[in-house]
Amino acid sequence: MLSTLIELQRLKRLDRTGWTLRGLPNGTESVAAHSFGVCVARMLLADELLARGVSVDVEKVLRMALLHDWAEVRVGDMPRIATTYFGAELRKQAETRAFNDVIADLKRDLYAALHDDYEQRKSLESRLVKAADVLDLLVQLLAFERAGARGLDEFWEVAENPNFQLGDVGDDIVREVFGSLLKARSEIA
Repeated sequence: MLSTLIELQRLKRLDRTGWTLRGLPNGTESVAAHSFGVCVARMLLADELLARGVSVDVEKVLRMALLHDWAEVRVGDMPRIATTYFGAELRKQAETRAFNDVIADLKRDLYAALHDDYEQRKSLESRLVKAADVLDLLVQLLAFERAGARGLDEFWEVAENPNFQLGDVGDDIVREVFGSLLKARSEIA
């Protein structure tokens, strides 16, 4: 367990590449900072689903949110454009192999099953984590633009028509939050 904990510490210093490629300075956001944001977004989304009567396995969602980017400690934070060069399948295979290497000394079956569920979007919980992943990206993006960053329009495309297949209630919640983000963005002078 200790070797995994030590290795995962590197996520605190690993930059999110998409920001760097858009001219934002190194250290703008780490993978670990993003994972924290995903966990917070996921908790709030899950709580809202529960409040509206939708059953959600909160522990599963939390575990998935915490481990969803662990592979990046081995392969780095590959921006979306990397898929153009590697292909989606090769990228996914590399990330899965890296993830499996990271968890080799742990409860492999539990973590591998959670990671596979997340990657395949098999469950409501995995789709909720993906929605939280995108929500954290957009909240961070709004913060950057409020601070004066420009030229990041491409990241907003996902907010225009979100479809995470969370069911009617879940999709309504995501649309509400994304709508609020778009409204807040339109108010930036």
